[in-house]
Amino acid sequence: MKIVLAPDSFKGSLTAPEVAQAMERGVKRVLPAAETVVVPMADGGEGTMESLIAATHGQRVDVLVNGPLLNKVQAAYGVLGDEETCVVEMASASGICLVEPNKLNPLIATTYGTGELIHQALNDGYRKFILAIGGSATNDAGVGMLQALGLKVLDKEGVEIGYGGAELSRITAIEMHDFDPRIAECEFIIATDVQNPLIGADGATKVFGPQKGATPDMVEMLEEALSTWADLVEIKTGVQLHHKAGAGAAGGIGGAFQAFFPSKTRRGVDIVMEYSSLIEKLSGAQCVFTGEGQIDVQTTSGKTPMGVAEEAKKLRIPVFALAGSIGKGVDALYQHGFTSVHSLVNEPMSLQEAMERGAELLEMLTEQVLRTFIASSGQ
Repeated sequence: MKIVLAPDSFKGSLTAPEVAQAMERGVKRVLPAAETVVVPMADGGEGTMESLIAATHGQRVDVLVNGPLLNKVQAAYGVLGDEETCVVEMASASGICLVEPNKLNPLIATTYGTGELIHQALNDGYRKFILAIGGSATNDAGVGMLQALGLKVLDKEGVEIGYGGAELSRITAIEMHDFDPRIAECEFIIATDVQNPLIGADGATKVFGPQKGATPDMVEMLEEALSTWADLVEIKTGVQLHHKAGAGAAGGIGGAFQAFFPSKTRRGVDIVMEYSSLIEKLSGAQCVFTGEGQIDVQTTSGKTPMGVAEEAKKLRIPVFALAGSIGKGVDALYQHGFTSVHSLVNEPMSLQEAMERGAELLEMLTEQVLRTFIASSGQ
């Protein structure tokens, strides 16, 4: 029996490879001789770089950069097995995972370190990029990244502004004469599942700002600041970011790429599926296990389990999704190829306990779901 294990990470608990390994142990408890195909996945957020490196036998390059609060952090970019394609994962340099929860502050958090990663990769000779932009701690519209790459963002006195989302309200001019000319020579693929615009009710600030520590007052301040930035970008480049799909991704850095980089956007999960050869690996499988920390109606927007289920559905392969928790709207998943969705939590327990026992619970749940599948299918 061939079983494909293609999960995302359970953020804060287990990496995608660790999730897949726990699932594999559960499978082997039922079918020791089963052929298990382990394919750790990601969708453009944290873990995308490692998934692509693993899938292509690439390598990582460590780079010391400025973190979201301008403290030094050890970040990295990945080089895929073709030795030409560079993967820059925003979370590595500007991620929410780098900031203690009580210190989250999108008014001052900056994407400068992400720009430093790109700059170093350019110095190292790379011109083909995959940019994974999920999991940010920032709401600065990518201005910090642009500053690191030489863009001059000036106030009414002609002085460069500081860093963070709040500073955008002070911008009166954008100067591009020092913007790194090598960027025009490159190809950038933006890996994201977010289609939100830059501003408005569905924009970067109002939807994602509170997750990054924004209070209601901060949300209003940041919304105004991003609107000021979008007005100036339109004047400078002709690109209208205000309501452009995807411009609100990762605190607005999606818009920075759309306006200032030769770029195109793809679903992160599609990129990972392509490089991991998931579609080929699904051939001949009797069932598929996928999953992530939270599964709900948002999963349909292009999260890892959704991408996996869509491809498995084409081959009529049953898909079992395992999650730390199941949210509202999960019924919407069943028309997209999901056979069933299951939560790890099998008894009353705290979130902390569930996260600490994640591997154990995944192994047990995989075993039970597989036993039920075998019994019901007569295999």
